[in-house]
Amino acid sequence: MSKCEQCIVREFSSLKALTKDELIKLSDCKTSHIIKKGEVIFEEGENVNGIYCIKDGVCKLTKLSANGKDHIVKLVTKGELLGQRSMISDEPVNLSAVALEDMQVCFIPKSEVMGYFDKNNQFSMNVMKSICGDLKEADDHMVNLAQKTVKERLAETLLYLNDTFGKNEDSSLKVQLSRDELASIIGTATESCIRLLSDFKKLGLIELTGKKIVLKDINALKKLAE
Repeated sequence: MSKCEQCIVREFSSLKALTKDELIKLSDCKTSHIIKKGEVIFEEGENVNGIYCIKDGVCKLTKLSANGKDHIVKLVTKGELLGQRSMISDEPVNLSAVALEDMQVCFIPKSEVMGYFDKNNQFSMNVMKSICGDLKEADDHMVNLAQKTVKERLAETLLYLNDTFGKNEDSSLKVQLSRDELASIIGTATESCIRLLSDFKKLGLIELTGKKIVLKDINALKKLAE
């Protein structure tokens, strides 16, 4: 993998505030990893002792619920950092990270990253802004669960997957989620999710081929998601 100072991906994260000398030093201590689809990057309760920078690919962040099921909290893609909150709070991670597709990630030790908090104020501010953004997303998600219907949440999630991760050449959503995963994101039972997808298909909003989903009427989905 490329050196940190040559990596375009860092421009999308808190690391963009680091100087060239800091990036060269960072590059010397990072380790690069290939994570296969379905593999765990870290598990809830684990002491990670650093951060992961996603160079390529998508992973899901999950929380184990009281009934033993994994609930998907967030999807994370290239340019984002994993483990910032637990690194600063000096606590084990409270979520698990699992690859939804083959990924390239770089691990940066906590001992190296924490040194920049004293030396680089802009880096510190960027990390804090990123964590605040996560909190705002969590607040918005809670409000959605409380106020929007499952149908509205499904439409919103399909649009989010389209806008954030894009489409394949056949126009299907690039990130392919199982029905269980999709149900977990919108906060409903798998059976309800399957039924709603079937309803959306009958209404001409989407096309379904196995796990593949093609959005046919984006404007109608936007109206439904409001």
